[in-house]
Amino acid sequence: MFNATDHLFMARALELAQQGLYTTQPNPRVGCVLVRDGEVVGEGWHCKAGQSHAEVGALETAGLRARGATAYVTLEPCSHHGRTPPCAEALIKAGVARVIIATADPNPLVNGEGIKALTAAGITVNLGLLESEAKVLNLGFIKRMSAGLPWVRVKLATSLDGRTALANGVSQWISCEESRADVQHWRARSSAILTGIGTVLADDPQLTVRDAGIDLHGRQPLRVVCDSQLRTPHAARLVQHDGALIYTTSIPQSRGISEVVQVGSDSKAGVDLPFILRDLAARGCNEILVEAGATLCGRLFELGLVDELLLYVAPVLLGQDACPLLRLPLIEKMSDRIAMRLVESKPIGSDLRLRYELKR
Repeated sequence: MFNATDHLFMARALELAQQGLYTTQPNPRVGCVLVRDGEVVGEGWHCKAGQSHAEVGALETAGLRARGATAYVTLEPCSHHGRTPPCAEALIKAGVARVIIATADPNPLVNGEGIKALTAAGITVNLGLLESEAKVLNLGFIKRMSAGLPWVRVKLATSLDGRTALANGVSQWISCEESRADVQHWRARSSAILTGIGTVLADDPQLTVRDAGIDLHGRQPLRVVCDSQLRTPHAARLVQHDGALIYTTSIPQSRGISEVVQVGSDSKAGVDLPFILRDLAARGCNEILVEAGATLCGRLFELGLVDELLLYVAPVLLGQDACPLLRLPLIEKMSDRIAMRLVESKPIGSDLRLRYELKR
C-alpha cells in the first residue's frame, strides 16, 4: 500500500509535528505535507490551541496547487467545529485526491468521522503509515481520549545504589548539571508537573521551565501539589505568579492565586491519586511529569498509575542509610513484581538517562 516515497513524506510530516512538542497542549501534535507530482507544495504543523491546524497551514501554502495532491497527515483530520473549522472539510474543498494518515484520532468528536467524510467525498484514504511513531508523539493525548487519564511520567535521580538523598534529606545535587538541564525539556513537553507537600517543604521548588532556549509561546506547565493537610506556604515559590493547583483532604482555604480542590483521602498517599489524575485529564492535561519523593512516587507505582519512568543514574554511592528510590509495600512473590520495558538508554553528561515503560 505504501512505497518508499510515502514513507519519506510521512517522516517529514512527523518532523513538522515535532515542532509543536512544547506548545500544542491540550491539543495533539500534528504535521501535514502536501505533495503533487512528486513535489512538496505545502507544509504545516499545529503550533498552539486556537491557531490553524496542520492541514490548514499546508493548504494555505499550497494554494491552488493542492488540487489533485496527496496529503500526508500524522493524525486523522478533524471533522467537527471547535475553535477552528473541520480540517477534513478544508481538504475536501481544496480538491486533494488522496489522504494518507499515520493514525486515527481517538477523540470521540472525531474517531473515524474524519475518514468517513473524506471517503464520502471520493478521496482515497489510506491509514497506518508510521503509525507507531505517530502514536509515540501523542501518547498523552491518545491515553486521555481513550482512557480519561493522562500519561504519567515519573522522574527520579538516583545513585548507583538506588538512593535519592542522604539520610538527612539532602539531595542537591545527585545528578549532574547536564541532567538537570535535560529535565527542562521533559518539563516543557508536560501539561503539568506533580509533586508532594514533602518536596515543597524540603526544597521549595519552582517547577517551571527555565531553559531560555525552549520557546513555550508564553505557556508554563501547571504546577500541582498533593497536600492532604494544606501545609503549602503562601510564600512557596511554586505558588507565585500564575499560582498552583493544590489537592487536599482538608477544608479548602484561600491560597491567593492558587486553586485548592478538596478530594478524598488515601491512607498512604494522603490524597486520592486516581481522582486527581482523572481531574487533571478533565482539565486537558495530556502528559504529567511527577517530580516527588519516594512515598508519593511509590504509591503511584503501587496503584498502577505510572506509564513511564525517567531515571537519571549518577555514578556515585550514597550508602545503605540514604533515602530509597521508592517506598513500596512488601513484594513476597516474584509474580507480583513491577515489570518494566527499557525504551531508551542515553548518556547525559556523567550520568546515564534510562527510560522505561511499565508493562501491563
